Amino acid sequence: MNIDELITNVKKKIKKNINIQNILIEDKTFLHKNHPGHESNKFHLKISIESEELKKLNKIESNKKIYKILDEELKNHIHSLQILIN
Repeated sequence: MNIDELITNVKKKIKKNINIQNILIEDKTFLHKNHPGHESNKFHLKISIESEELKKLNKIESNKKIYKILDEELKNHIHSLQILIN
């Protein structure tokens, strides 16, 4: 899976499962290319979500919800995930 497909899939899954007002997903893989354990087929994503639904949850609960939605992607395509909730 390439980065564009991954970003499209992640957006679709989050929009389907969480009431969001806005979402921005950035590929930050380039920041980690020389780190130990870097795998060329795994990506580093930064997700910025504007969501009243998630803001009602504490940070751990909201992150758990997102991780559960993206379980398959995390196992197979995502090495690191940064989540910002506005």
